[in-house]
Amino acid sequence: MKIVIAIDSLKGSLSSIEAGEAIKAGIEHVYDDAKVIVSPLADGGEGTVEALTEGMDGNMRSLEVTGPLGTRVVCQYGIITETKTAVIEMASAAGITLVAPDQRNPLLTTTYGVGEIIADAITMGCRHFIIGIGGSATNDGGIGMLQALGYRFLDKYGNQVTYGAQGLEQLVEIDDSGVVSSLNECTFKIACDVNNPLCGKLGSSAVYGPQKGATAEMIKKMDKGLNDYAKLAKLKYPNADPELPGTGAAGGLGFAFLTFLNAQLESGIKIVLEETRLEEYIKDTDIVITGEGRLDFQTAMGKAPIGVAKLAKKYHKPVIAFAGSVTADANECNHQGIDAYFPIVRGVTTLEEAMESSNAKNNLIATVEQVFRLWKIK
Repeated sequence: MKIVIAIDSLKGSLSSIEAGEAIKAGIEHVYDDAKVIVSPLADGGEGTVEALTEGMDGNMRSLEVTGPLGTRVVCQYGIITETKTAVIEMASAAGITLVAPDQRNPLLTTTYGVGEIIADAITMGCRHFIIGIGGSATNDGGIGMLQALGYRFLDKYGNQVTYGAQGLEQLVEIDDSGVVSSLNECTFKIACDVNNPLCGKLGSSAVYGPQKGATAEMIKKMDKGLNDYAKLAKLKYPNADPELPGTGAAGGLGFAFLTFLNAQLESGIKIVLEETRLEEYIKDTDIVITGEGRLDFQTAMGKAPIGVAKLAKKYHKPVIAFAGSVTADANECNHQGIDAYFPIVRGVTTLEEAMESSNAKNNLIATVEQVFRLWKIK
């Protein structure tokens, strides 16, 4: 019997790979000769760096970079040496959780640290980048990131504009003569699950500005700054299009990637499934197993386990899901490709006890074992 496991992390309990290995152990209690493949799973958001790096035999690298407010922060990214791939989460350098609520001001916050990570990864030999851009504290159109990569965004005096969205108000010239060498050899896949344009009522400033600390007056100012920036960029880069879906992601970072770095914006789960080559494993398997910490109606709306299930159904494979907990409306998952799902908590317990990693592991192993004992007698 061949079984493919691709389960998202049980956040706070087990990583994607840890959960997958626990499921494998449960299966092997029943089928000691089963061929079991454990593949990492994530949706491009929190946990993606760790899942892909661990699951693809990479290593984590720590680096001190410029944080969103200009102070130094320590972040981590993954390097998969075999494929020269860097796996990065922009929020580790420019995320909103790095800024205290009373200090949030997108006129000041910068993406410079994101560019520093990319530059470091290039020096480490990486030429392929997977970058998640959710959870930003910024609205600078990505100019901070680009400055760290050697682009010069100049004011009327020929000086680099200041950090943050306020720098866009000063911008009159874009100079790419000093861009980091080897950048043109790099490819970028950007995990982006929003479709906002750069400017306007549905743009980055109007939709996401308030949660980053922007007032109504600041939103108008930032939107104008991004609009002027896009016009200036188009003079130098004719393919620049601020109306493209996703250009407004992460305060305009999506626009910067598309315009200056020739990137692809794709759904996070699509990128993960492609990078892990899950489809190749599923083609000739007998069963596919997926799941996450909590299975609910939101899962059915396209989260990682449903991405796995849809891929499995392309080849008519049965799909079983395991979860830390399930809700009453999780049955929608049955209509989206998951044939059966099982919660792993086996008795009355506190949330803290259920989420303790050793308990979660043992519960997962035991539940999987019983499910496969039933499968064996079918």
